Amino acid sequence: MAKVAFIGLGNMGGPMAANLVKAGHQVTGFDLVPASLDAAKASGVTIAGSAAESVKGAEVVITMLPAGKHVVAVWSEVLPSVAKGTLMIDCSTIDVDSARQAHALATKSSLGSVDAPVSGGVGGATAASLTFMAGGTAQAFAAAKPVLEAMGKKIVHCGEAGAGQAAKICNNMILGISMIGVSEAFALAEKLGLSHQALFDVASTSSGQCWSLTTYCPVPGPVPTSPANNDYKPGFAAALMLKDLRLSQEAAKASGAATPLGAHAAEIYETFDRAGNGGVDFSGIVRHLRALGQQ
Repeated sequence: MAKVAFIGLGNMGGPMAANLVKAGHQVTGFDLVPASLDAAKASGVTIAGSAAESVKGAEVVITMLPAGKHVVAVWSEVLPSVAKGTLMIDCSTIDVDSARQAHALATKSSLGSVDAPVSGGVGGATAASLTFMAGGTAQAFAAAKPVLEAMGKKIVHCGEAGAGQAAKICNNMILGISMIGVSEAFALAEKLGLSHQALFDVASTSSGQCWSLTTYCPVPGPVPTSPANNDYKPGFAAALMLKDLRLSQEAAKASGAATPLGAHAAEIYETFDRAGNGGVDFSGIVRHLRALGQQ
């Protein structure tokens, strides 16, 4: 078992740190939000007074932060306090360039590092069923895998530095596009007098089958565990989907890739977010599409 520092104990980081404790790791954590610290402490995490204090004596440092600028800033702050041989893991969803900057900081300090963003949302973080998409050297990935396995069910090495973020951005662009497509289909079915269950029974076993339909159905009924049955409480908030779609478009522009559906999905979620729905589960986009049909 390892001594782990966990910086960023919010909606995702808090449950992830708790699962590390359950797995027998010794976890010291830090967050800027007092309520997050209280929840982490209740789950067995030792609370440090600062990010730099949390990493002292750690064998593994994990960050789960809002954006690339935060990751680069925190790594720059804590690396002088990190012991030789410590492994740095970032589980945030950030832009590829920032991920590579963080790797470069670790390399400059002669430390191994992995970018390992996650898929699975708060439910997956709580249930320790996340998917990790990892970028870094084979040696760093091998060292990170046992720790990541305490928080997730599938750990994939996607390539060198930044490859985990690249995979996450591509995956979530698919997710955003597919959720809009499924929601449009249900909105159309409603107009045509077709029940939710009838469309689900057909599409879930036909060529329209996808995760957004069979696991995260955006209408109440067919999938009892989907947020649609809980007034679209996240889950995975629409504001976070918008963040990921924006990252996909920044990456597309930088690389010269054509992603017209990704661009349009970002526009649709931006409108949804501007209307005050950033805290609604991203599957709640079906409400926005219904409203467009009433105009």
